[in-house]
Order: sequence, then C-alpha cells, then structure tokens
Amino acid sequence: MAGLDGFLLADWSVMSTQTVESPSVREKEADTGPELFHYVDKDKMVESAVLGTFVEALCGEKFPVTRVPKPGSPVCPACKEIYESFGD
Repeated sequence: MAGLDGFLLADWSVMSTQTVESPSVREKEADTGPELFHYVDKDKMVESAVLGTFVEALCGEKFPVTRVPKPGSPVCPACKEIYESFGD
C-alpha cells in the first residue's frame, strides 16, 4: 500500500500541568469508553516520545506520544479511514 510506511499508531495521556487538544488517550472518566490510538508520522513519534513535543495525527488531533499500542488496541475511526484511503 503506497504511502503507509511513514505512519505508526501512537497514544497520549493527559498530564496534570498541560492542556491537550487531542484523542488518543486521556485520563478516562468512568463512562468515556476505550482509549484510542492514532496514526502519526513515525519519525515525529520518536521525537515526541523522547522530547515530549506534540505530534499531529492523521485526523488532526495534536498530542505528545506517551505509549505505543499493543496488538488489538482500538484505533481512532477517523485516522483509520484516512490511513486506509492511502492504499487506494
């Protein structure tokens, strides 16, 4: 699939000292549902994980990467749709 090699799934969580405008993973309240992972540029994901910079997911969400998903983790529906459209 063309254009897919540069993207990986990533996750974020909210730190008490920052405001986050994105999805992936937020500190969950009892009824917020599962944590979601987003597709982000793999080079920027590494930088974010090391330096704490924000990445922008395919869906437009911006967040610092804090975790890498395990197989079977839930994926942001918007990111998944955009990611899959690269193969067309």
